[in-house]
Amino acid sequence: MAKKLKVPAPPVSNLKKVPLKIKAVGAKEVVLTGDFTQWAKDQVRLTPTAGGEWITVLDLAPGEYQYRLIVDGEWRDHPDAPKKIGNPFGTQNCVLIVA
Repeated sequence: MAKKLKVPAPPVSNLKKVPLKIKAVGAKEVVLTGDFTQWAKDQVRLTPTAGGEWITVLDLAPGEYQYRLIVDGEWRDHPDAPKKIGNPFGTQNCVLIVA
């Protein structure tokens, strides 16, 4: 009689799909950077949609993440950020809360 092999269950991902949207009418490029990308300025480029809105969807584990937007080369705050925290550059980082 053949033995049945136990196949391990696939790992359960705790990553959440987190949509992020910003209004940047007339922008040519919108980039999202933060501690979840080690502040790399080229990993998360937002996609333009109608009406000057730019969107992306992040895969993040629950927690709090600091981030900033770069619109056409200029650092910007995200007006819809639920929380902001001071940074060492005299400005503020936005805080994204993933539940």
